[in-house]
Amino acid sequence: MSLKTSTLLIIVILLIDQISKFYIKTHFALNEKIEVLSWFQIAFVENEGMAWGTKLSDFIAVISDRTAKVSLTVFRIFAVTGIIYWLNKSIKTQGSKTLIFAIALILAGAIGNIIDSVFYGMIFDSSLGQVATFLPEQGYDTIFHGKVVDMLHFPIWSGNLPNWIPFFGGDAFSFFDPVFNIADMAISTGIGILIVFNKRAFGSSTSHQETENLDDQNS
Repeated sequence: MSLKTSTLLIIVILLIDQISKFYIKTHFALNEKIEVLSWFQIAFVENEGMAWGTKLSDFIAVISDRTAKVSLTVFRIFAVTGIIYWLNKSIKTQGSKTLIFAIALILAGAIGNIIDSVFYGMIFDSSLGQVATFLPEQGYDTIFHGKVVDMLHFPIWSGNLPNWIPFFGGDAFSFFDPVFNIADMAISTGIGILIVFNKRAFGSSTSHQETENLDDQNS
């Protein structure tokens, strides 16, 4: 996969991600939801910290929430810089298409969520109890203190676990609770590809081509 194709893929994912977030911010109040299907909802929540709603300050008590928020955003920016280098190097060394595709997905998702964290506090006002305004006179926070917009919720099943399950039998359980966004999907898909198709991803494109040619000769 070429640099041009990878860049186009990243841009498309970013556009879908940001358009969906802008729509949610300007049409939904915080915690508002609509049921699309019995197992799929559009549910507007904002993520103030890391994955699963946790915060860096939950693990390092001496750091305030606001300092932790900035630290996490800065870390993400450095991580994206590293991913960009990884993508560029993989393209120049003719890495496999699977690897380059996966890295591009991860990079697009990471940039999408960084945009929220860096800018959304300035370009939107609060969504609490109201629909946010784009480019208000004053945003809900300062630069680097924006919240990540999530909206995709799949409450596929909820109920009590069978009594025969050890330790958790009879307990209430739902699958699954997290609310996420397009950027999260891109990151998860990219990581999943690297795990499931590990050998294909980290083999060179040349070796894959040689394998295909050998298969053609034997057939």
